[in-house]
Amino acid sequence: MSKRNTLLVKILLFLFALNSISIFFYFTSHSSSSSHSNNTLPFPNIRPFIQPQQQHQRFSKPWPILPSYLPWSQPSRNNTNDLLPLPSCEGYFGNGFTRRLEPFTGAGWFRCWHSETLQSSICEGGRVRMVVDRIRMAKGGEELKDVIGRKEEDELPVFQNGAFEVDRGEGFSGNEEKMVVEREFLDRYVRNGQVMMHTMRDLISKIRIVAGKDFSCHEWIEEPTLLVTRFEYANLFHTFTDWYSAYVSSRVIGLPNRPHVVFVDGHCMTPLEETWKALFSSIRYAKNFSGTVCFRHAIFSPLGYETALFKGLTEDISCSGASAQELWQKPDNHKTARLSEFGEMIKAAFRLPLNIRHVRKPVSGHNVLFVRREDYLAHPRHGGKVESRLSNEQEAYESLKSWASDYKACKVNLVNGLFGHMSMKEQVRAIQDASVIIGAHGAGLTHIVSALPETVILEIIASQFRRPHFAYIARWKGLDYHAINLVGSQVDPGTVINELNSIMKSLGC
Repeated sequence: MSKRNTLLVKILLFLFALNSISIFFYFTSHSSSSSHSNNTLPFPNIRPFIQPQQQHQRFSKPWPILPSYLPWSQPSRNNTNDLLPLPSCEGYFGNGFTRRLEPFTGAGWFRCWHSETLQSSICEGGRVRMVVDRIRMAKGGEELKDVIGRKEEDELPVFQNGAFEVDRGEGFSGNEEKMVVEREFLDRYVRNGQVMMHTMRDLISKIRIVAGKDFSCHEWIEEPTLLVTRFEYANLFHTFTDWYSAYVSSRVIGLPNRPHVVFVDGHCMTPLEETWKALFSSIRYAKNFSGTVCFRHAIFSPLGYETALFKGLTEDISCSGASAQELWQKPDNHKTARLSEFGEMIKAAFRLPLNIRHVRKPVSGHNVLFVRREDYLAHPRHGGKVESRLSNEQEAYESLKSWASDYKACKVNLVNGLFGHMSMKEQVRAIQDASVIIGAHGAGLTHIVSALPETVILEIIASQFRRPHFAYIARWKGLDYHAINLVGSQVDPGTVINELNSIMKSLGC
């Protein structure tokens, strides 16, 4: 027994010694690693976020495979615009930024791609520094409830000279202030047009060239980044124009992945940010950065007002929607698939299925989506009440409920489109699942960009809202469009039902 106890004691002592040695080596190596790590920090007392020359590498989302995608013509390297005839539907919908302009090249660079059709330019630069202290605007990105009553002028950016700068490199004295472009360049290629306050033009006009010795950065952004300025950021139609402009800019430049987005404005958050985040790799507000921020590759997205979606309200853009397959086999300058491509991009961003089509008589029935207008608080200056476009909307909806339940030719599911109570993804899914979309004239109908090809649109238009927004979008998408034009703002439910009976018959019921 004594020998056995002695053996056990020796084993325990051996294990204790082995454990002690292991612990010694662990803490020795950990301490050495920590010491080495700390010694690599140039300014250990400064928070890592604001260390000079810090490089931020973030995940960039890949582009999805889109059934309606067609190749984007890469801009030519000469000063001609001979890839597309003027005007063409491809040019109107963004595939016409073919004139290359290079006003500056140094250690950094700045160039623009101009579209004669849209009279607009997509500009980009390398080694671009943003000095947020030289931009006067609200911080942006706040909760709406925290900024109630804030003035619009406090949210729109006002740029000082040098709000953005490009690295000239060595051998440049920098004693004389020099801007990256002159007034003549702006008047020719970044025109005001009908925009009273062109924030992107103002931004570009304030980009300054600086000597390499003065080009220091608190933070480097390595991935391609879109710089976006917005106006009517809480309105779905106008935000669609911003989304489309950002998408076109990314495709024209030929970015290999979806870019990151920086809002160069002081607007608060809205539910529409859900789609911004889904479409692009990330979003951030300019004033949320600390210190100077340098972009390895910055793209200056044109205002949404410069897209066909907005220009079509005042210009005659005679384009019809067609399938990408048809246009691939037989190009037609009077047809486009670009809006269908973008609608698929939105659905892909929300991970909704793309390769689906309506069938003539679905077992589950035809979804008839009634897009409703609801009261909601849109922005700091909004009272929470939306302008009524259909004074008896609830009466019309109740009549359609009765019609749907009694309809015998096909199974009909009337969907109550209360978009104010739905996420953006749920709204897009409802649009995609609908065989028929009904609604009074209003921004919610812009979602028809994501509708399937066989979808039928029925717009109810009050006399004071005779605007062509959704008739044009339907035409550019190739959708079957019908309108009920009212005298006043009250609709006869029987008229809506008669239209629906005709539409359902066209769907095979």
